[in-house]
Amino acid sequence: MKAKRKQYTSNFKAKVAIEALKEKETLAELSKRFEVHPTMIGKWKQDFLSRAATVFEKSADAQSEEQIDPDQLYAKIGRLELENEFLKKA
Repeated sequence: MKAKRKQYTSNFKAKVAIEALKEKETLAELSKRFEVHPTMIGKWKQDFLSRAATVFEKSADAQSEEQIDPDQLYAKIGRLELENEFLKKA
């Protein structure tokens, strides 16, 4: 019977990777402390470093929010209020 693979959360992986980057403890010590194989810690550390630059990039959501025109939103609110009043009377 196969043993079920452990699934680790991204928060846990980041925490372990940051501890590995600090280099206050060896990978062997970290693996004992977090109960993870040293190879996994090394892989998570490399993944963390390779994706670190994306933290400071602007996301597509932030750019799309900047492009929203407030005048259009106010116009839509006005139309919806008129429709709401019309439907209340009917």
